[in-house]
Amino acid sequence: MQVQRVGVVGSGLMGAGIAQVAAANGFQVTVVDVDEARINQAIEGIRRRLARDVQRERLLQSDADAVLARLLTSADADSLESLAVADVVIEAVVEDIDVKSRVFRRLGEVAKPGALLASNTSSLPLSDLAAASGRPERVVGLHFFNPPWALKLVEIVTTASTTDETLDDARALCEELDRVLVQVKDTPGFIANRLLVPFIFDAIHLMDSGVASAEDIDNACKVGLNHTMGPLATADLIGLDTLQFIAESMFEEYGEARFKAPTLLRRLVSLGHLGRKTGRGFFHYGEGV
Repeated sequence: MQVQRVGVVGSGLMGAGIAQVAAANGFQVTVVDVDEARINQAIEGIRRRLARDVQRERLLQSDADAVLARLLTSADADSLESLAVADVVIEAVVEDIDVKSRVFRRLGEVAKPGALLASNTSSLPLSDLAAASGRPERVVGLHFFNPPWALKLVEIVTTASTTDETLDDARALCEELDRVLVQVKDTPGFIANRLLVPFIFDAIHLMDSGVASAEDIDNACKVGLNHTMGPLATADLIGLDTLQFIAESMFEEYGEARFKAPTLLRRLVSLGHLGRKTGRGFFHYGEGV
């Protein structure tokens, strides 16, 4: 399968990051969203990151300009129709099974025959999304990690309906995107989140019970365990609302107490303190980023 055009559905942090990675590796990219303000914000975020790389001499200005030139956007009620020419469509909308299912149902109607359809879901059943598309043999999970432009890991997720050809096409795409691949079956949390979420929740329980401060818990993990980022800062980066969605999906599937979202996490989400994107979570960041 020769890929020239990539569609990305959703212009949040993950969607914008995936679009940036695809454009940086030479693909023509169309980003679609129903919110024009959000999609404009996403493109401006890409522009700022590229400008920073130019300033730090990691990237030539001409290369940054070329990346931006390969990005198109569409923000209206029928924006998915603009992906009819895409060879690959990657969905990166909110971690909600009903929302994602609606996207895949519509992609099954508008995407061209043979197009590769992928979801960036981190916890939801890929089989449900594949079924919604009406073409489950061409659906895979491509779980990029946050932030996509910095972290190279992609979990490739398959269902019982995924064909070998589809898997090969997904692998080839990720290699062209210069990603590091791991393959996993369709199970909530896949590899990384199934290990990470209980770890984060243990850190939240330590903080909430007064054993140690958020700063000391994270420093213990960074210095003592050689982690680049502590678990509470990681939670803020993921987004506390997203983390709660992931936990609910995994708890429903496995029924294990270690996947149940801590009360403190739920309270912060209820208050709108969602982490870095709102400027406050377990840590304070000033304005949302």
